[in-house]
Amino acid sequence: MESLKKAIQYAKIRDVKVHITLNILLKDNELEDAVKLAVECYNLGADAFIIQDLGLINYLRKNYPEIPIHASTQMTVHNLAGCKQLEKLGVQRIVLSRELSISEITNICNNTTCEIETFLHGALCISYSGQCLFSSIIGGRSR
Repeated sequence: MESLKKAIQYAKIRDVKVHITLNILLKDNELEDAVKLAVECYNLGADAFIIQDLGLINYLRKNYPEIPIHASTQMTVHNLAGCKQLEKLGVQRIVLSRELSISEITNICNNTTCEIETFLHGALCISYSGQCLFSSIIGGRSR
């Protein structure tokens, strides 16, 4: 945590935002540690958290509503309905699946209050966005 504190301070001095990625699916016995880590990082000055686990998002929203949350591309959000559900949970930004067309992205942007982020280039995943484990199993390209 000490090195993370220094890294956050380094970024803040340079007016750079710090987004902490908690891109894992949690087991029940891991939730408490993930929440503790998120709260500690937030108290150190992290600006937002990029999260995959819906349970973690829900827990943080209910218990720490001040912590900004971004939905990870690993959530495989690929339609407006998924965005609207995350919007209801108080997610500020959604990183969409890479498979969406420009017209699908435009439709989502025009119909949600969430910030939208998307990848504009390829990636190591050879399967679907956010399904890196599956990609690694069938192709050995992603970890």
